[in-house]
Amino acid sequence: MASRTFSRRSSICALAVLLALGLGAFRARAQEKWKTDFSKAVVPLDEIASGGPPKDGIPAVDEPRFISVDEANRFLGKNEPVAVVRLNGQTKAYPLQILIWHEIVNDEVGGRPVTVTYCPLCNTTLAFDRRFDGQVLDFGTTGRLRYSDLVMYDRQTETWWQQATGEGIVGRYAGEQLTFIPSPVMRWKDVKEQLPDARVLSRDTGYPQYWNRYGKNPYQGYDRRKGPMAWTFRGKPNHQLPPMERVVSLYLDGTAWALPFSALKEVRLAQLTVGKTPVVVFFTPETASSVDRAKVGQGRSVGSSAVYSPVLDGRTLTFEVAGEGTFRDRETGSTWNFAGVGIDGPLAGTQLTEIPHGNHFWFAWAVFRPDTRIWKG
Repeated sequence: MASRTFSRRSSICALAVLLALGLGAFRARAQEKWKTDFSKAVVPLDEIASGGPPKDGIPAVDEPRFISVDEANRFLGKNEPVAVVRLNGQTKAYPLQILIWHEIVNDEVGGRPVTVTYCPLCNTTLAFDRRFDGQVLDFGTTGRLRYSDLVMYDRQTETWWQQATGEGIVGRYAGEQLTFIPSPVMRWKDVKEQLPDARVLSRDTGYPQYWNRYGKNPYQGYDRRKGPMAWTFRGKPNHQLPPMERVVSLYLDGTAWALPFSALKEVRLAQLTVGKTPVVVFFTPETASSVDRAKVGQGRSVGSSAVYSPVLDGRTLTFEVAGEGTFRDRETGSTWNFAGVGIDGPLAGTQLTEIPHGNHFWFAWAVFRPDTRIWKG
């Protein structure tokens, strides 16, 4: 992209041509290659920029294969970031060292069709229910960005969707909303110890040309920048936090909150009400950055979060830190792990209900949720 570090994923020349041709050329180019109804849009089309690769130039994984935790342990480092989806008694884990090269995995978890997505430029690891309007959608990459964020498309109608918000922005479903599925990022050590029955996305993705790339980071040093690359963002900066600050991002009941990692590192726990919904946030500081070092597993520790409902059987629990990676509720004295499972006390074996959230870079959250409230501990 803007340097040799990003050259595998983008082309500055492609962007320069796009800007020179202007919006009319963008529309013409898009209409030549797409079945999308560009007359239906809820955002200005000139906010959408070329990311460099063409349509499906970053290939989604459509036939994912899975392996056991023991098999995955051969190539995953203890602090590597892994997205986790748990539905209907089944747990699947998606290493970011694979997602960083594909950005989308179309899958099914516990019998429910889901798509698991990752936009490295915004640090947004988000999952959605693929069931929509009486059909099952599957998603691909448009090769476009809006405010540095991945613009996806569904192959059934070729509607364009904003990954960060799950909103249809251009095409038949413009203005419609996908349903988020909880997909917290956990470090590999916690996954293998706390969720040992998880099935892990295999490196055998069906794209042998990528097999020697998994584990490598094509965005080396990206999150050490002062801000996003200007040509991919083109938005109004929000200076309440540093642009590349990671935040726990929550949008519930029409209310947006951001909890900065820098504040959570000090306390490792937060309990608040977002809109009308009480939530508890667990934080662990050890999880590695996927966009720091040349190898994903060697990224510096930046942390990750898990968000749960503290309401259990009609009673709201209050939590405190019990130890490294463990938490205790004051009502029963039960101990809970990062995965939200009771591991000791009267509530041992109980699972807290997950709440969808993200770990966006601040610039990526603030541009889509400018009215967000910032938690200060």
